[in-house]
Amino acid sequence: MKKLIINFSLFLLFLLISIIVILSTIGFETNKFNKLISDKTSQAKNIYLKLDTIKFKINLRELNLFLDTKKPEIIYKEVSLPTQNIKVFIDFISLLKSDPKIEKIIINLEELDITQLNKLSTLIKPSNFKSLINNNIKKGKLISQIEIFLTEKEELKDFIARGVVKDFKVDLSKNLNLENFNFKFFADRSDILVKNIFGDFENIEISEGDIKLNLENGIKFNTNFNSKLNFENKDLNKFSKFFNKHEYLNYISNLKADFNNNLSINLDNTYKVKDYNYDISGNIEKSKIQLLNSIKTDFIMDEIEEVYLSDLEFKTNLSPKIISIKGKGQYSLNNLDFSKINIENNLKDDLMNLRLNFDFISDFAIDLINYKKPKNSPSSISLDFKKKKHSIYINEINYKEGNNSIKINGLAFKKNEFLKFKKADVSTLNNNFVIQNEKKIIIKGEKFDATNLAKFLSKPNDGNRFKNINSDIEIDFKNIKAPKSENIKNFKLIGEIHKGKFVKISSKGDYGDNNFLDISMKKDNESSKKYLEIYSDLTHPLLTEFSFFKGLSGGKLLFTSIIDGAISNSNLKIENFKVINAPGLIKLLSLTDLSGLEDLAKREGLTFDLLEINMEKNKDFLKLNEILALGPSMSVLMEGYQSKDLTSLRGTLVPAKTLNTIISKIPVIGKIVIPKEVGEGLFGISFKMKGPKDNIKTTINPLRTLTPRFIQKIIDRNKSTK
Repeated sequence: MKKLIINFSLFLLFLLISIIVILSTIGFETNKFNKLISDKTSQAKNIYLKLDTIKFKINLRELNLFLDTKKPEIIYKEVSLPTQNIKVFIDFISLLKSDPKIEKIIINLEELDITQLNKLSTLIKPSNFKSLINNNIKKGKLISQIEIFLTEKEELKDFIARGVVKDFKVDLSKNLNLENFNFKFFADRSDILVKNIFGDFENIEISEGDIKLNLENGIKFNTNFNSKLNFENKDLNKFSKFFNKHEYLNYISNLKADFNNNLSINLDNTYKVKDYNYDISGNIEKSKIQLLNSIKTDFIMDEIEEVYLSDLEFKTNLSPKIISIKGKGQYSLNNLDFSKINIENNLKDDLMNLRLNFDFISDFAIDLINYKKPKNSPSSISLDFKKKKHSIYINEINYKEGNNSIKINGLAFKKNEFLKFKKADVSTLNNNFVIQNEKKIIIKGEKFDATNLAKFLSKPNDGNRFKNINSDIEIDFKNIKAPKSENIKNFKLIGEIHKGKFVKISSKGDYGDNNFLDISMKKDNESSKKYLEIYSDLTHPLLTEFSFFKGLSGGKLLFTSIIDGAISNSNLKIENFKVINAPGLIKLLSLTDLSGLEDLAKREGLTFDLLEINMEKNKDFLKLNEILALGPSMSVLMEGYQSKDLTSLRGTLVPAKTLNTIISKIPVIGKIVIPKEVGEGLFGISFKMKGPKDNIKTTINPLRTLTPRFIQKIIDRNKSTK
């Protein structure tokens, strides 16, 4: 009996185990649950479910029962969803009560053409996301599994979707596409995870990417991925509309790089972007930046049209308000030799803060101090400045080349107008001085190269860029190198600057050999007129840059001027000088029969007792009321004008011998009248000189009579000299 009980128990155990094994593997085929599942499914609108047979199985892992059906037919809103199988998990206790409750449903879909998703988009309210599904998704295959969790009332509690997407293609805009994308995904009601992303975005190769989306309140989007870029010529134009706020990015015409990207985007419930943050790090193997407008400066000899980058390691952060860029590598201007560069640039709203360190091998010159960098000599430049709209504040500029250095601190501009500066320290072969601006401007040093100073000051000026300077000024140089190898020692100046212009000057310098330079300026407080006087025992240091005075040597100079705003009335007087090899004068003499004077001007030079010029200047227009030159060999009287584009002079030239003969026959007392007998023969020439600066044409006419005005001028000058 005992043995029978044991055998029966073993049989029951074996039977139970067999049933469990069968139910957990093969299952028990039945159609009793078809109506249950169909009825439950029909409670959801627009879903049609057709089942053939169902297998009843046990899930040993979770110790619950489930129903498994193969190849069911699911139609949702007239869209057929190809399905491998459906598993329906039923609460075991509810099954005993003859009121089965579905706890969970697992749907394994077969490969689906992803373009069919646009037929399901009616579930989504109108938005950019819905428009993307309907209009922009062009291709792709989807293999997925969906787990649906139900409440006790069999309402949707949660879901989990996982799967694989292959050969995905989306047209983001015209000529801008995502292609050949493959990835895996996992999603529930609040989050979507995408991993192992690989694909192509135009000329960008995407790899090792992942995406996380949180859907609890709007959309929070985070992604990390690697990207390889290879853009040639105008390929980047496809992205130009995304660069409207950062227009300088449109200048990039070629780019080959390898980046690591970290992007986060926050969207509201209508899928509108609220915020974003984009971190990029990597290496730019090569890049070409084609400038829209070439860069022209007074310091760099060649125009900068292109900037090239090579082997640049960098980190960048982009957000709606801040752009941060850090980079270290090599650069080239106009595709010349490459040099080192280190850049740190932060942009916040309208404020740009740039720190730049780079080597510079191109030609570089500063005319004001007559400095020119030796060709191919390496130099280094560091720059730290801020720019906001039209204002620029330069914390520091530091230039170094060999033993030459220039350092400037606290320099500020607004709309190309100078605002202020703190300090400048200049040390070159021919310069050694410091400029400080505290309570007053102090310029002090051992030496200053003023060889090009006159050339610098004579340049056309579109406006007073220094009108914001109002300060007393002191200048003290032990040595000044002047043009024609002249030197001025112990130059001192005390003055006052108002709205960028001198209103008071008192200065003195020593040429040596008892020759001096004196400059003074006074202001009439009632009329605001300024009175300038310059006296120099040497002329060529002051006149060498003016083409009109080419060939002039020797003599003493006195210049007086009354300055009233933009208008000045001036008088220049030079005594006891020579003119040697002056191109304009020699050309004029060569057109006449005065060959003796021409030869003399070429060899020994023509001596003059006096040159006096009376002139008026208003901005760029210079009116020459009178130019009178008296000498033992010849005399000249001229008048005319000079504008920005044109020079026009007319005058009379007479050999001194002829002039003396005429004057000797004129009565000392009475109205000046030239006798008839004097008018016989050739007295001299009248001439005209007119044209642009580099193409002045000269014409002459013989003179048989001289104007009384010319003769009167000679007589007046002779009287004054006596």
